[in-house]
Amino acid sequence: MNKKYWMTGMLALLLVFSAGCGEKPAAAPSETEPSQETAAMLPEESQEQPETPNDTNEPSEQNSPDTSATNVNSGAGGDNSPETGSEDVTSTTADSHKANVTLYYTDPEMLDVKQSSREITYTDEQDKYKKTFEALQQSDDADLKPLWSEAITLRSIGLDGGELTIDISKPAEANLGAGGEMFALDALQQTFFQFEEVQAIELLLEGEKVESLMGHVELEHPMKRNP
Repeated sequence: MNKKYWMTGMLALLLVFSAGCGEKPAAAPSETEPSQETAAMLPEESQEQPETPNDTNEPSEQNSPDTSATNVNSGAGGDNSPETGSEDVTSTTADSHKANVTLYYTDPEMLDVKQSSREITYTDEQDKYKKTFEALQQSDDADLKPLWSEAITLRSIGLDGGELTIDISKPAEANLGAGGEMFALDALQQTFFQFEEVQAIELLLEGEKVESLMGHVELEHPMKRNP
């Protein structure tokens, strides 16, 4: 009997021992699992925080169209420049002058010198002399023949101290006979001596003083106004 009681007591102790050992391993996972879940949540929260600056950048991107609109308005302000240019054109037109000048030609048979008048438009005194010479080279009247051909090129013209210097370039086709050369020089003098400020005319051929313009009449240097 004592042996049975002893065996029964041993079995009871073993059951108690085994029951105690089985509860400890089950409790261990319940204590560690919450800490792992908490650790897993921390990186996700830290990753969500940097997204906040991205949200703040969106308003600045929306402001960019306003900046471009400002640039367009500033560019539109530059449209005032053409108005300034139009004022310059107006002032240039105001500075122009008109004058009726007397011009001298010859008849189709080249028997005499004939006069005519034409209105010229010029900007200054030098331009006045240039436009007058160019008018000598043109005629709309069949009865008035220019003595100064359009083939003659005016290189320069200008007044200095009462002396008008005219520098021309003349091809051979613009040459005239003795009578035509005399008429041409007479027409030149009468045309430019109508301006009171012109007291003498220095006629140059390609910058040089020549003895004769077309080989028939001696050329004076300079040709002076008759008293």
